[in-house]
Amino acid sequence: MLERSEKKGMVRVAVFYDGGYLNEVSNYYKFYHSKQSRISIYGIHEFIRQKVSELENVDATRVHIVEAHYFRGRFSAEAADHAGKLKAERLFDDVLIRAGVVQHYLPVDERSFRPQEKGIDVWLSLEAFDLAVHKQLDVVALLACDGDYVPLVRKLNGIGTRALLLAWDFQYTMPDGNERETRTSRALINEATYPLMMHEEIDEAIAKDDASIDILFID
Repeated sequence: MLERSEKKGMVRVAVFYDGGYLNEVSNYYKFYHSKQSRISIYGIHEFIRQKVSELENVDATRVHIVEAHYFRGRFSAEAADHAGKLKAERLFDDVLIRAGVVQHYLPVDERSFRPQEKGIDVWLSLEAFDLAVHKQLDVVALLACDGDYVPLVRKLNGIGTRALLLAWDFQYTMPDGNERETRTSRALINEATYPLMMHEEIDEAIAKDDASIDILFID
């Protein structure tokens, strides 16, 4: 499956973020894990480059992230301001812009009793597959946990684009005493070419006092 990469002289990688999932993971490491630090976008990109280099058996200088896209539902500016989150959203926008990540937002239906993101998984999947085809991507790195992304990964497999899945499983107790748990779809893990259970990689590195994993976190 490396023929396309060898012909081009490099491995072309695109990164796709399910923004709600990334936020959940980042909050976990900031508030409920011993790291007490948020996930770094720059660090994720460098980690992906290093992992793809190992998994594809090519020199890291030949691995290039040519696309990066972030998808999330978003409340109106008025609602975010009322909740005291407008500045934080703008600051994170700045982080994404500086990291070269293209942002894609869908409006959250604020009329619902429990506002939810709708259509993000479909939009991400369509964009990812379209870019994989038209830009002849070698690897699509996906930060997601939902089984709704299984059709995307199967489509990628069908055109010879490898799917690198960055997945986390974790649980914690919230300040109100409620238990919260995040689990990655087993079907999604099984379909991915390179499934990486990140919580295991991080915890094992911490246990071994291996500082190499520190690139994933903001100093």
